[in-house]
Amino acid sequence: MKPNPTQFLFPLDFKAILNILALYYYLLETYIMEAEKFESPFKGRSLLNWIDWTPEEINQILEWSLLVKKQSHNGEVHQRFLGKTIALIFEKRSTRTRSSFETAFGEEGGHPVFMSTQDIQLGGKESVEDTARVLGRMFSAIEFRGFKQEHVEKLAKYSGVPVINGLTDEFHPTQVLADIMTLKEHFGTLKGLTLCFCGDGRNNMARSLMLICSKFGINFSMFCPKELSPDAEIIRICTPFANASGAKITISDQISVVKNADCLYTDVWVSMGEEALKDERMKLLKPFQVNKDLMAATGKDSTIFLHCLPAVKGQEVTEDVFESSASKVWDEAENRKHTIKAIMLALIK
Repeated sequence: MKPNPTQFLFPLDFKAILNILALYYYLLETYIMEAEKFESPFKGRSLLNWIDWTPEEINQILEWSLLVKKQSHNGEVHQRFLGKTIALIFEKRSTRTRSSFETAFGEEGGHPVFMSTQDIQLGGKESVEDTARVLGRMFSAIEFRGFKQEHVEKLAKYSGVPVINGLTDEFHPTQVLADIMTLKEHFGTLKGLTLCFCGDGRNNMARSLMLICSKFGINFSMFCPKELSPDAEIIRICTPFANASGAKITISDQISVVKNADCLYTDVWVSMGEEALKDERMKLLKPFQVNKDLMAATGKDSTIFLHCLPAVKGQEVTEDVFESSASKVWDEAENRKHTIKAIMLALIK
């Protein structure tokens, strides 16, 4: 004898069933079909670098980063990007940046669309300006990770939607916000700390760290060969910010510059697009490797190690430092996601 499906349903009277259905559609409409509101005074703004952002504005996004991390660790589920889309343009490969944008946006109900140079005509058959105008009519925001700062600036100028710099040869603003968040979590404060970058002083990480440290009153030192010192323009940009915040900027090829550093930071010696210079860079940068002796030269047992990753262990950093208790690279990597989520919440309308 076949069971009658209604025998399981009709112990509930018809009115109860209607009430359950009404509640279901109410919850569907209230919590799923409408995105949660996130109030921010920065809606519609782009993040191309941190130059035009005040310390107070950056700190607000930092506080939101700490908030969304807490929400994530508490298992909270939010739908603040429901009905939104973001174009993720990648000229350069990525693990942390792509993973952070896709998971942070997708888990909040948004739809990220990945676009490599094999997928779109950016700067080739179609100009950056024209691509920007097309994407701006189809997406709520655009992320760009590539070579030229000029390209991300054109996307922001012509698209009409918020554009986020996921990395260019000049700046890496999302990474350094995660770095600052990691310092905040570990030390409890930022102003008065000293961060020392060790390696190629011309690269986007060295430039971006100098900039954001200058905004937050973090003393910034750089241990680098003279041949790879930062350009005069970025020093000119950062000096007024450092003067205003009380930060000091020190650049030297002498090991004494790491003295009293609260954090030693490094990056790969050969950036994407510079592979032909590998042998030259290895020879030039070998004395600037972060190792146990360099950590000890800070004179502090509390000094931590950070790296934006990926790391080439045995080159810019030794494995024993990378795997030590002083290394906070995994907290730093996780914070990429939370800071990127906070940036998107702050900017996307």
